[in-house]
Amino acid sequence: MKTIRAILVGIAIWILAVSAYTISFYIPILEDAELQANLVLMLAVIPLVWFGAAFYYRREKTTHGFLVGIIFLLVSAFLDALITVPVFMVPNGIDHYMFFTAPGFWLIAMVFVGIVVLYYYIKIANRTLTITK
Repeated sequence: MKTIRAILVGIAIWILAVSAYTISFYIPILEDAELQANLVLMLAVIPLVWFGAAFYYRREKTTHGFLVGIIFLLVSAFLDALITVPVFMVPNGIDHYMFFTAPGFWLIAMVFVGIVVLYYYIKIANRTLTITK
């Protein structure tokens, strides 16, 4: 497993996801800006994690997608705790506890890991099985 590579890809995913979340506040489409930002984040996470997994697996073909997804998620959660919550959430009255116990956070976390596992089974595991037969 290329841990440093997984961490760097996780950082890139986090930067792009937080950017999408933040930018969505400046483009008013829905009346509820928080709901809109969360919807944008959910929609942005899917392709970001997919392309992040594709980038990670360009050179690494053996690490299971669940482990890679967990690393991506842990990196994002760490950066959320360190940067996102203090900078973006605390001014809006949301502390670390509220942020990390919100159902939306855990839904996005499951999507995060699920997308990498899905990518692994679609793109990596099938090729590995057919090559070894």
